[in-house]
Amino acid sequence: MPLDAICLAAVREELSERIVGMKIDKVQQPERDIIILTLRGMGASCRLLISAGSGGARIHLTEHQFENPASPPMFCMLLRKHLIGARILSITQPPAERVLEIKLLATDILGDLSEKQLVIELIGQISNIILTGNDTIIIDCLRRIGGEFTDKRSVLPGLLYCTPSVQEGKLDPLKTTLDEWQSAYQLSIETTVDKWLLSKFFALSPMICRELSWRAYGETDFPISEIKDDGAALHSEFFKLVFAANMEGFEPWTIADADGVPIDFSYTRIMQYDGALNVVREKSFSAMLDTFYTQKAKIERLRQRASVITKTVKTARDRIIRKLTAQREELKKTEERETLRENGDIITANMHIMKKGESVLTAQDFFREDGVVRRIILDMHKTPQQNAARYYKEYTKAKTAQKYLKEQIRLAESELSYLESVLDEIELAENGSDVLSIRDELVRTGYLKAQKNEKNAKSNNAESTLRQFKSSTGLRILAGRNNTQNDQLTLKIASKSDIWLHTQKIHGAHVIIICGGEIPDDTTMYEAAVIAAYYSSARAGGKVAVDYTFVKHVKKPPGSRPGMVTYTDYKTIIVTPDEKLVTQLQQS
Repeated sequence: MPLDAICLAAVREELSERIVGMKIDKVQQPERDIIILTLRGMGASCRLLISAGSGGARIHLTEHQFENPASPPMFCMLLRKHLIGARILSITQPPAERVLEIKLLATDILGDLSEKQLVIELIGQISNIILTGNDTIIIDCLRRIGGEFTDKRSVLPGLLYCTPSVQEGKLDPLKTTLDEWQSAYQLSIETTVDKWLLSKFFALSPMICRELSWRAYGETDFPISEIKDDGAALHSEFFKLVFAANMEGFEPWTIADADGVPIDFSYTRIMQYDGALNVVREKSFSAMLDTFYTQKAKIERLRQRASVITKTVKTARDRIIRKLTAQREELKKTEERETLRENGDIITANMHIMKKGESVLTAQDFFREDGVVRRIILDMHKTPQQNAARYYKEYTKAKTAQKYLKEQIRLAESELSYLESVLDEIELAENGSDVLSIRDELVRTGYLKAQKNEKNAKSNNAESTLRQFKSSTGLRILAGRNNTQNDQLTLKIASKSDIWLHTQKIHGAHVIIICGGEIPDDTTMYEAAVIAAYYSSARAGGKVAVDYTFVKHVKKPPGSRPGMVTYTDYKTIIVTPDEKLVTQLQQS
């Protein structure tokens, strides 16, 4: 959810207790829409993050580290000029607005004390950070808006700052009286409870409106036409929420998926997901927002990095597919080479009746038992001997091409299999290190160019660690995260007497059971096979065949791509990928 007005009120309350009275020691602008204020005082220090990004407008304390640009932007320089050494006097919020006003006591260029105000507007695409003087005249702002050619509210240096206009026709939920509620409440068979709340009240996010509908009637989109209690349950839940907000009874809650990845947050416990998602109580609103947006940014960076690599690999894969199609068509044509030799033989047998300048030879086909006539195209500019030689030469060329094409097709099919394995690795990547390891592999194999800082120095990005597991009976199990790790695990780390597992004819991780020459128990074999199936392209499938053998039976063909091996003397076990079991066995 966006940081709505009520949730922002909870953040304001928390920040007021923590940072009022502290001084601004540093100002940084690591990204275009993000300002970091380092605060000191009262025997402590902290960092306040202010973001005006349309997809992540927020304000909270942060533990996250940002890399600063080589030269600070102009707005950052201006804030440093006016705010370094300033003391925070108060943090206020206009009623039910997504705006915070931080009042500061600063020293001007003459050494005199003066009040300034840092206004944080967290309003979607027009979010802004605005510095004003004590006279509310705008000194400067992060995002300049307006001018003589627009009807939007102008936010420009030198203008008087005006707060955003309140949405007309809507009520402030925190100040709504019983009479106003009763007047606003009207049954409408053409809408649902959540949409009605959203249309009548500002400062309520869509998720909170759905939550009130669920709490009152057990559905997030309950039709108003089906309400039987004249809205009594909705009235009760609405004013319970309002009472808690007015009493500053805020609680930070994060909503996460089954993997623990935060997907939303709120200032009240969200119950509408009914166990489908995990709802976790956080220690503070700053911790909640810092974790949520840091994780969100991490996932987005991972997605962006992966998308660039994916595009490169898919382009190379598609090119090989087109090349293979052409080669197979050409190979198919070489299979007709015997006809070329036969044409030469028939021409040779009929030279005594042929003359130069003929374009067609029609003669008995002695290669057919039925003795039919064969029609052979001739080059009228060549003698019969030259026409025969031409067909023999084309036959020899086709015979040589067949041998060459078969080898080229074999190599192209191997290359195609490798690229498809890389695409599977990208899908299974769990973090940025995994993606960077895949990128390093593609640089080494020539599909990507090394970046400038990678050409003469080893990459600063350390290889991600192997996936590690412990079976129910205590045996150690290892799995590679990418093709390079698969080679290292199978060919260097594992001993010859360990057990090697891999999905049958399906791209996936190499899995090793560290057993010291002993035969693993059936439980360990099954669990290792499940791990191999889960970390493969068949993860979302049903039954999966997993082959296993001793490491000594696994060989790497000379010149083959990373991760490509052959194996013998194997047996097969059929398992089903099980995320819950894999999670239980995984070691940190």
